[in-house]
Amino acid sequence: MTWNSTMGVISSLALLLPVILVLSLRLGRYKTFPVLITYYFLLFIYNLMTEGYLKTNEDVVFFWGLGNNLLDAPLMIWFLSYFSTSPVFTKKLRLLIAIFIGFEITVLAIKGINTEAITIILGPGILIVLSLGLYFFIKQAKIAITHRKATGKALICAALLFAYGCYGIVYLIYYVFKAHIENGKISEQYVADTFLVYFFVTSLSSILMCIGIVVERKRIQKLNELKLTRKELSSIYTNTKTAAPLRTAMLDFDKDLWN
Repeated sequence: MTWNSTMGVISSLALLLPVILVLSLRLGRYKTFPVLITYYFLLFIYNLMTEGYLKTNEDVVFFWGLGNNLLDAPLMIWFLSYFSTSPVFTKKLRLLIAIFIGFEITVLAIKGINTEAITIILGPGILIVLSLGLYFFIKQAKIAITHRKATGKALICAALLFAYGCYGIVYLIYYVFKAHIENGKISEQYVADTFLVYFFVTSLSSILMCIGIVVERKRIQKLNELKLTRKELSSIYTNTKTAAPLRTAMLDFDKDLWN
């Protein structure tokens, strides 16, 4: 078994792990986590196809890969709206998704379904996700360091930042500079090495993502407990006269709910 085939298996398992984890932790319907499940599941199936573990014809593999490339940025931007702190910013992200999909349709209409079109589409998509990932990572890291909260969110953003930073480098080398083409011919060894890097990056980022999901699940559970306590206290204090203001009685839970 070669390094490529070994890492292909490892990366496939690593891609499936976040899906299993989100479902087992009962986050499958929580906010934008269903989008994350879709993202990783599509990549997992494509990995199985390209590594030959899922037998299918070349056309299916091609169009599945095309679909992955086209859905990559919209799905990830949608998931990143989880880190939005205001409805206004969330609306801006949704508008960004609509604009990017319009951009993809325009490029495909002009260039057709080919490598040139995918090259044009992937570049801005990776840059947008990378920029948003960096923005949210800095924001969540500050909260984690200052208030000792949102550590899970910071880890999730770190996983995406690492993945898309590396994908950006691979994109430049492979699609823009076309380093895998030597004297007009494709270097099979270079392609294999590129896939090896991709498998390695995917595996590490998926594992880091899983750690972030586990930590974030604990925060979500705590928030749910706070919400329940808030509801119970609200019920008590609506029927009880007290000299203390309601905000004091409720122990400022809102500050935790928004962090």
